[in-house]
Amino acid sequence: MDVWNDRGSVLRHCLKCGAAALRLVAGKQLYCDSCGFEFYLNPAAAVAALIPDSQGRLLIVERAQEPRKGTWDLPGGFVDPGESAEEALRREVREETGLEITHLRYLCSFPNSYEYMGVLYATMDLGFICGVEDASVARAAEAEVVRLLFLSPEAIDPARFGFPSVARIVERYRMDEVR
Repeated sequence: MDVWNDRGSVLRHCLKCGAAALRLVAGKQLYCDSCGFEFYLNPAAAVAALIPDSQGRLLIVERAQEPRKGTWDLPGGFVDPGESAEEALRREVREETGLEITHLRYLCSFPNSYEYMGVLYATMDLGFICGVEDASVARAAEAEVVRLLFLSPEAIDPARFGFPSVARIVERYRMDEVR
């Protein structure tokens, strides 16, 4: 996680004592020189769904909001506190596409970074291959999604994805499907 920007630290004050005494230690820990409080910058978990339709095409979403508005993505999002990755995946797919996942299988994970309000968050993006009853009934059901596309894996241009980790998840899926 990068808590620094071109003007210095985005986070300047201790979350415990309020002193302007935070410093970054080893690139992953904020330490307060005033009270000794330590805050670790661990990655946030995010999930991505690879949903093939009956013809083997993958469901791709076009992002409606920043970051990376207008780029491609897979249905998914951040895991909420107290939620498993599988629960988050089911919730995010339902919210973004209206689909209910019937079964899923973990595929792979890749690190990523996600900038929001001037802070660059480290994430760990978990890719799952998901089955649904009927992918053809999918609809862009949330303000985060402009439109849905169904593309054959070989027709997918990885450069269209807004996040390198998602492009890598799709690449891994394509490699595994060829075997």
